[in-house]
Amino acid sequence: MTDYGLRPHHALCLQFFVGKGYSEGFVRNMQERKQLLEGSDPEVRLVCGCDIICSCCVHAASGNCESSDKVAGFDRKVLLLTGLSEGEPIRFSELTELAREKIIRAGRLGEVCGSCQWWQLCSSMLDNNL
Repeated sequence: MTDYGLRPHHALCLQFFVGKGYSEGFVRNMQERKQLLEGSDPEVRLVCGCDIICSCCVHAASGNCESSDKVAGFDRKVLLLTGLSEGEPIRFSELTELAREKIIRAGRLGEVCGSCQWWQLCSSMLDNNL
């Protein structure tokens, strides 16, 4: 198993990603990680801290997220709604489908992501992601 740590809420972010982000480096990393995860469907380990997506985020200086309390709340809510646990290994496709079924299709995305700065963008695309 290749160890890909992934924040639980990034299972949602990746489904709505359309090439926008905090910086050019972040967008490039997000595109590459999305392609890798969707293409090879690796097993990921759920982490409630900086992960492979955060590695190029302007808010994750020195591996520490400036918004750690806020995004940790997103992670906790995803874990609660999907029935998963931090540290749990899961195939990326299974995580994506659980997030889609238990959160997006269940109409609970706003509960998880309503306070995110990207909420307006993602919520405008909800019909395409059901």
